[in-house]
Amino acid sequence: MPPDPQLPTDPNRAPADGAPPAAALPVFGAVPPALAAESKPQSSSMRQLLAGLLSLCLGLFLADGVISLIDDSLIVVSGLHLLTGLRATVSLFAMLMALLTYGLMGLTPLIPKRLFLPLALYYPVTQLGLIPFAIYCYTKLALVVWCVSLGQVLLGLGLLFQLQGRLKLRWALVPVNQLNARRFSWRNLSVFVLVNAFALLPAVLLYGGCCAAVAVDHFTDGFMALRPGGMVVQMRKYVRDDGKTIQLFPMAHVAEADFYQQISQTFPTNSLILMEGVSDEQNLLTNKVTYKRMAKALGLAEQHEQFEPTRGEPVAADVDVASFTTNTIELLNLIMRVHAKGATPENVRLLLQYSPPPHFEDQLFDDLLLKRNRHLLGEIKSRLLESENLVVPWGVAHMPGLAKEILKSDFHLAETKEYVVIRFHFRAK
Repeated sequence: MPPDPQLPTDPNRAPADGAPPAAALPVFGAVPPALAAESKPQSSSMRQLLAGLLSLCLGLFLADGVISLIDDSLIVVSGLHLLTGLRATVSLFAMLMALLTYGLMGLTPLIPKRLFLPLALYYPVTQLGLIPFAIYCYTKLALVVWCVSLGQVLLGLGLLFQLQGRLKLRWALVPVNQLNARRFSWRNLSVFVLVNAFALLPAVLLYGGCCAAVAVDHFTDGFMALRPGGMVVQMRKYVRDDGKTIQLFPMAHVAEADFYQQISQTFPTNSLILMEGVSDEQNLLTNKVTYKRMAKALGLAEQHEQFEPTRGEPVAADVDVASFTTNTIELLNLIMRVHAKGATPENVRLLLQYSPPPHFEDQLFDDLLLKRNRHLLGEIKSRLLESENLVVPWGVAHMPGLAKEILKSDFHLAETKEYVVIRFHFRAK
C-alpha cells in the first residue's frame, strides 16, 4: 500500500525498493559547493595588468596636476619657476600614459570610457583651448594656465572618488572590479576608428586652421591674412592733405617669384623706396643673412634675389648690426649658421646648448623690431621733405607699428590692395 502523500515521510528511511534516501538526491538546478567556488569570476592577469596601467595613468595625471598647480601658483604670485624641470618631466610621462590609455580604449571595451575618456582628452582639449587666450589676452595667460591646473586636480580627485568610493590614495587606484566585462568588440574598435578619422581629426585641423588665421590677422593688424588658397598681404596707401603719400608694402623673406615682380611694377616712377636690409660695416655677422635654403625647401623664391625694384629710387633705410646688443648678435650668428649650413649635428648641439640671459626676449624684440622702426620713422620724416611719394617695402612684422605712427602724422588711409604671397598647392608633387 503506498504511503499517504499528505503524511510526512522520514527522509533517512530507505524506500522499500532500495532507492537512496531523499536527502541524498541532488536538487534540480543546484551547483555543488566545489563547482560553485570554481565558477566565481576570477581576475585574469590581463585585467590585473590593465587595472595597473590605468592606476598608473590616474596617478601620473594627479601628480602632474598637483605639481603644475603648485608651480603655476608660484608663477602667478611671485613669478618664480622653481618646479619647471620637474613639471616638464612628470607632464611628459602623464601625457604619454593618457595617450596610451586613449589608444587602449579602441582596442578593448574593458576600460570604462565614462571615467577615463575625460582624463585622456584633458590634455589636448585644454591645450587647444589655450590658443585663443594666447592670442587675445597673453598677459593673463599665466592665470588661465593656473585654472587649467586646478581643473586637472579636481578632475583627478573626482575620478578617484568614483573609482574607490572615497578619497584615499591606495594601490591600486583603479580596482579590478571597476573594469567592464567584455575584452574585445569589433563594434567598439570600428566606432573608435571612424570617430577619430572622420570627426575628431577633421575638427582639430579645422580648429587649428581657424586659430592660425585669427592669430595672423590679430598680430599683423590685418596686414597679412591666411586664406584657403594661400597667404596674402595687404598694401595700404596713406595720404596727407598736402598730397604727400606713403605706401606700406608688407614683405616676406620667401614668397612666390611673381609676388616680388608684381609689386615692383606698382611703385610710382617718382617715388623713393626705403629699402629694408641691415648693414654690417664692421663684419660682426659670421654668416651671411640668407633664406635660400628655406626657399628651396618650400619651392619658393628668396626676396634678396628676386626683389629688384625697377621703378623709383631705392635708398637704404635700415640700421647697422653694430646698433644691436651683443646677445642679439650672438643669436643671429647661431641662427644664420643653421640657415647657411643646415641642421647638422654640430649646429643642433649648439642650439640646444644656447642659454639666453634673463629678459632676453624684450631685448631681442627691441633690437629687431622697435629700434629699426624708430630709425625708419626718422627716415620717413626726413625723406618726406624731398619726395612726394614714399614706398616702404618692409617685413610684415614692422607694419602695425609703422601704420600707427603714420596715422598720428596727419595721414589718413586712402587705398588698400591685396597680393598673394604664397599659394597653397594641394596637389601631389
